Amino acid sequence: MKDAMEHLGPRLKEIRSQKGISLREVSRLLSVSPSFLSQIENGKSQPSVATLYSIAKLLNISVDALFEAKPNESESAKESGLNPETERENYIHPTAAWGVSRARISAVNPLNRSVITMDSGVRWERLAATSEVDVNFMEIFYGPGAETNKTGSLIFHDGFEYGFALEGELELTIGDAVLSLAAGHSVGFDSSLPHRFRNLGSSPFRGIWFVHGCSAAH
Repeated sequence: MKDAMEHLGPRLKEIRSQKGISLREVSRLLSVSPSFLSQIENGKSQPSVATLYSIAKLLNISVDALFEAKPNESESAKESGLNPETERENYIHPTAAWGVSRARISAVNPLNRSVITMDSGVRWERLAATSEVDVNFMEIFYGPGAETNKTGSLIFHDGFEYGFALEGELELTIGDAVLSLAAGHSVGFDSSLPHRFRNLGSSPFRGIWFVHGCSAAH
């Protein structure tokens, strides 16, 4: 949804107020200025990927919750795990991309997938939404020139990631290693290692990704 970012500031302010945390306290814990946080809440500035994740972690919510335009949506919609396509700036932690589902069985087809599109040229499509927490099973797309984030910086987070390439080729930087993931190849790694993905080719990359978070880690 084109206005997804417009809801970020108001949602952040609403959730922060509901939890009884002052703007100054949040800014102190995040090591950012109160004026910067105020600009985010008023829609005059957008947080970096790292700040966005830190805010969600501090408020003990999923990143997805910060973008909910209708926080009082029906419980049935929440349980299904099915949401309309959403445009986002970026994510640092895939396991927190979508809200929690209560489903014990989740059947998804290409017409009812939850889709997240990021401005770095990356798209995630959720393949299942069960009640297991800190887990994401998704199909990922990297257009030509797309990368994990626009800054080119490496990211890290709790858990492990496993990927299988369906088509195209993706360059993976994981710690000191630089790997090429081509069609038919697979990879698994500790997500606490700094990493970054880039599509350096002229063809789109498509793959199946499984991210398992470890909320108890650091």
